[in-house]
Amino acid sequence: QVQLVESGGGLVQPGGSLRLSCAASGSIFSINAMGWYRQAPGEGRELVARITSGGSANYADSVKGRFTISRDNAKNMVYLQMNSLKPEDTAVYYCNADIIDAGLFLRNYWGQGTQVTVSS
Repeated sequence: QVQLVESGGGLVQPGGSLRLSCAASGSIFSINAMGWYRQAPGEGRELVARITSGGSANYADSVKGRFTISRDNAKNMVYLQMNSLKPEDTAVYYCNADIIDAGLFLRNYWGQGTQVTVSS
């Protein structure tokens, strides 16, 4: 079985920073794209940032210049460095990944989510 586990969320003041981490574990053959999504109360889930296995990244316009996605392929980890946080960044952040498991099946996986709250 494959699972994604996020960590690093919390409460931060406007203008502050947080770093989210996501670890993929289980019977993994390889990982394609990994990314972060978020869902604010009463809103749909939206893409924040996504990164390919080769390191190419794309971002939502709302976070460009403030957030940076990175990954460590050797550790099956993806990170989201969030700087200059704004109250509108408050949401549950979810890790997502396209993973080929040991049976060579490609599936899309979600983490359980981590809460990020930006408030003074």
